[in-house]
Amino acid sequence: MYIKRNIDIELINWKSEKQRKPLLIRGARQVGKTRTIRELGRSFKNFIEINFEETPRMKAMFEDDLDPVKICENISAITGIDIVQGKTLLFFDEIQGCPKAIASLRFFFEKMPQLHVVAAGSLLEFALSEMPTFGVGRIRSAFMFPISFAEFLAGLGEIKLLNMIEKAKPDKPLNDVLHEKSIQLLQKFLCLGGMPQVIAEYLQTRSLNQSQKLLDDIIISLQVDFAKYKKRVNVSLLQDVFQSVVSQAGKKFVYSKVNALASHAQIKDALQLLITAGLVFPVTHSSSNGIPLGAEANYKKQKMLVLDTGIFQRLMGLDLSEYLLSKEFSAINKGSLAEQYVGLELIKSSSCYQIPALFYWHREAKNSNAEVDYVLQNQNEIIPIEVKAGTKGSMQSMNTFLNEKKYIRGIRISNENFSRYDLIDVYPLYAAANILTE
Repeated sequence: MYIKRNIDIELINWKSEKQRKPLLIRGARQVGKTRTIRELGRSFKNFIEINFEETPRMKAMFEDDLDPVKICENISAITGIDIVQGKTLLFFDEIQGCPKAIASLRFFFEKMPQLHVVAAGSLLEFALSEMPTFGVGRIRSAFMFPISFAEFLAGLGEIKLLNMIEKAKPDKPLNDVLHEKSIQLLQKFLCLGGMPQVIAEYLQTRSLNQSQKLLDDIIISLQVDFAKYKKRVNVSLLQDVFQSVVSQAGKKFVYSKVNALASHAQIKDALQLLITAGLVFPVTHSSSNGIPLGAEANYKKQKMLVLDTGIFQRLMGLDLSEYLLSKEFSAINKGSLAEQYVGLELIKSSSCYQIPALFYWHREAKNSNAEVDYVLQNQNEIIPIEVKAGTKGSMQSMNTFLNEKKYIRGIRISNENFSRYDLIDVYPLYAAANILTE
């Protein structure tokens, strides 16, 4: 089954553009890139898919000549499908396996601008990093991530509930019944995560146990992929770093906690590889005195997010029975699952044409330790966000930040319904994406 994705709208818009560039879909393995493009292909008269991993012999078409007209003639002859500009979608999958095919994309833009060409790859970032140029200004990149909570609700058929959540505000909360229902659905989503295979399994079987087994399979496949990086970094060290990202979640990542035998530089290289592969997202400390936030970023102080909450909770070994029965979300305090979820929702809810930079603020002072989980820039305004797993908890750090920086408002994300406390707006965890859409 196909689960509709937010990026579908962007793909339809791309299809109708007059000045259209070849589209490069980027993202980690198994986030749904191939299935999404195939769904787009259903809207074309002709659809041709070439997978360079499944059919490596197709690479030969790009060896001698990158002329798109000749390439299309060869593809048409091999597949028996006509390639007609405006009516055919040509899809190169796992394109990282053929760097010359990546290089050819710019020539499709220059010589066959009316042909719809889209490419995707999972380890694409490494191939691109080794190319001096791949057609800047002639190719558009779009990024895909695991399924968001909104997409999960849509997949469940909870469209009316989703619409009501999206319209709710601190001064216009949901009624208590819908609020409780949304919390229960969020608990399931945090348990499942957003990997499309897992969500599809759950939608078909409604079995959390089957979905957890599938999550374990995905984790094993991701770890098997580590062997593909062995020319870049030691595989066992990569596994240690990935596990340490999980165990250090919610805290500043400390290199010395990874492996006593590895150097700082080795661990840093392994961590950067995981970031490049889209398996880990950094949240960087910023002094947050003004915009842009990146101008005061301290890259020596970073927290790390794992790409998916389902993968995260399996690696953490959380007790699902405790988790699903907990009305106060006490279980998700373990490993800062709520904080992980909010960061990922902020990424998924941003424009698909870039990976947003995430920031946090932390002040270390004697007898005055304070931290704000996320700091966002909304046009000319800086908005601090504090994440709480339950319905209670002080806002001391938030108030310290607002007083010290002289900012006019903050946001608390918790298990509470929409509400407002003086300068602080409260959003429920299930509505974290609302912050970016308002």
